[in-house]
Amino acid sequence: MPSEVHNRIAMLRTERGLSRKELAEAVNVNFQTIGYLERGDFNASLELALKLSDFFEVPVDFLFSLTPFPTLAELARQEKKNP
Repeated sequence: MPSEVHNRIAMLRTERGLSRKELAEAVNVNFQTIGYLERGDFNASLELALKLSDFFEVPVDFLFSLTPFPTLAELARQEKKNP
């Protein structure tokens, strides 16, 4: 049974003001691949995960996870409890 892989690609891409096509060109993949990754329809190869991690300048485990990432609301509640 395959595991679902969660990612923050859309969030980081949007934060940088990039289109899917621009990101795809930067990591040398088809722009549709970025959409498939963002929707969870496709899991990145190790090579692509490393390219994306390098492009966004974040660790791979910040970009991809086998468990869902906390929502911004959850992070805000945690911060409020533990300033």
